[in-house]
Amino acid sequence: MSDTQKPLYDLARSIQGIVLDVDGVLTDGKIIYSSDGSEQKHFHVQDGGSLKLLANHGIALAIITGRQSSIVQRRAEELGISFIRQGADSKAEALNELVLEGFPASHLCAIGDDIQDFQLFEHPAVTLAATVANAHPAVLAKAQFVTQRRGGEGVIVELSELLLRAREQWHFA
Repeated sequence: MSDTQKPLYDLARSIQGIVLDVDGVLTDGKIIYSSDGSEQKHFHVQDGGSLKLLANHGIALAIITGRQSSIVQRRAEELGISFIRQGADSKAEALNELVLEGFPASHLCAIGDDIQDFQLFEHPAVTLAATVANAHPAVLAKAQFVTQRRGGEGVIVELSELLLRAREQWHFA
């Protein structure tokens, strides 16, 4: 680990939970509506594996999104994520509600890509703000960790490697 990585690793080592945005992080941000009115989103399979890996290492997972979608509910259920808030007008208030339901109240990582995610980045429980390579420029400037991948391209792979390396629990090449 280089001297420049040390402060980031110190933050990452303490993370107890991750708060995930959906559109632009777990997906590429595109929403496809078919002629019958149904909605489609594309999720990356590597994100699913990485989220399960994090959960297996005791890191709590939550989804907070401003939109409402049955597809997001289905994906959360597939991944075993029970802390979820959709249609959140205030992501900070949604996080407060999840904390009351048992989600960790401190040492959280929030990953988002757009200006609505500033609420999470500035929440007192969040100690690590993360974003994706193609995030809004203001979000890129605020984040402490930026993935090399774009949203929807398996960004959680990079975040999970950071967190598990910091905890000395990364057992891969």
